[in-house]
Amino acid sequence: MALLVVMKALNLLFAAEDKHYVKVTGTAHGWDVLFYIFQSMRVVLLFTVIVLIGTGWSFLKPFLQDREKKVLMIVIPLQVLANVASVVIGETGPFIKDWVTWNQVFLIVDIVCCCAIIFPIVWSIRSLRETSKTDGKAARNLAKLTLFRQFYIVVIGYLYFTRIVVFALRTIAAYKYQWVADSAEEIVSLAFYVVMFYMFRPVERNEYFVLDDEEEEAAALALQDEEFEL
Repeated sequence: MALLVVMKALNLLFAAEDKHYVKVTGTAHGWDVLFYIFQSMRVVLLFTVIVLIGTGWSFLKPFLQDREKKVLMIVIPLQVLANVASVVIGETGPFIKDWVTWNQVFLIVDIVCCCAIIFPIVWSIRSLRETSKTDGKAARNLAKLTLFRQFYIVVIGYLYFTRIVVFALRTIAAYKYQWVADSAEEIVSLAFYVVMFYMFRPVERNEYFVLDDEEEEAAALALQDEEFEL
């Protein structure tokens, strides 16, 4: 998570430097290489962090199952391909022969990655539901289920906004108002990082998990609800 924040900061720094270089000199290719490098690293790290959190690595279990490793092995190469397509789109224009094809490649690969990172979260929620029926720790399982359900909603909202709403803003807005879409994307990204880091921050567990019988019974009843079914 810390490395993700560093990559995001460097990505924004060199994006600003690149725009400033173009404004001052009137020519491109000043800082864009560093911008694309840190942009690629930031996106790959973001999807990796979401997958690791979604699988419950270090939070629910200290290891990854085979199917979870396969998700990582699929998501990371696809994100590398998506970033290559993004660079081609960013450095060229509609006048080149394969520009539309690269646009379609980027869109398809990005959608596949977004779908892939949802599965580990769903697996963790279902696993917690099954565990809650046998281990007798209803309150603790309810707290984790609630947390992962909230994380699921946050991830879906983030992906929907950055992939659909931002794209729509860039499509309908005039060129001089393109900054509105960029600002909206960065504000939502910042909010997503803050919420995600806050939800899975290191905390003291002792006081939180000191529960009485009534709280345990209430949690057991809550787990029987269909609210956590996906």
